[in-house]
Amino acid sequence: MDQEAAGIGAAEPGHAGPEGIVVLHADAFLAVVDKPAGLTVHDSRLARGEKDFLVNRLRAQLGKPVYPAHRLDRATSGCLLLAFDRATAAALGEQLMSRTVDKEYLAVCRGWPEPAFTVDHPLDGGPGKPLKKPAITRFERLASAELALPSAGFPTSRYALLRARPETGRFRQIRRHLKHASHHLIGDTSHGDGRHNRHFRMMGIHRMLLHASALAFDHPQDGRRLRVEAPVDAEFQRALALFPQAVDGA
Repeated sequence: MDQEAAGIGAAEPGHAGPEGIVVLHADAFLAVVDKPAGLTVHDSRLARGEKDFLVNRLRAQLGKPVYPAHRLDRATSGCLLLAFDRATAAALGEQLMSRTVDKEYLAVCRGWPEPAFTVDHPLDGGPGKPLKKPAITRFERLASAELALPSAGFPTSRYALLRARPETGRFRQIRRHLKHASHHLIGDTSHGDGRHNRHFRMMGIHRMLLHASALAFDHPQDGRRLRVEAPVDAEFQRALALFPQAVDGA
């Protein structure tokens, strides 16, 4: 479907529009965009007085209402799924609840975890939501690195590049599960390890190293399976350069 027929204005998939948001996929009913790190999706109690939100930029860029089907933390980049009408948003929400949406993330953590491991650890819903619910994340180690950065009495520091596949969608799930596994996410100022965060800041990497790299779901209109991928930004790419054995495209 061409852009005019889809009614999404001047935006082109794979290119940033006038509000700076890259549209990865778009049709008449939904879109997947590449959320930049450091941009909050929408206003909430956690926004802390912020005035710049992804949904506002997208409404201006696409010229229509947008309804995020899920959320990404402010510091996380990558694939974000949104609908252009409430019915499509509800249909996508049902897929998310039934766990038929496949979400993949890239993450850099401290230490060398097992080649494959699962964290099955209940999590609460964040501030004001103390009830804990089941939460499962599956991790795969893609590459490892040992850098000449002293830490905790050792002359070097070890890091790993992970692929994370959350089966549930709890508040800050990947970040909190990595902390639970003692493989803290690099750049995470809330649940991470400040010593290792400083190591990466000294290398010019200031962002949290969590990126929603791929999203797969069934289109609510015709049931076709869509998979959309988002490339990492330049700062995350600098982190990937620390892992020379990483697979191409990771």
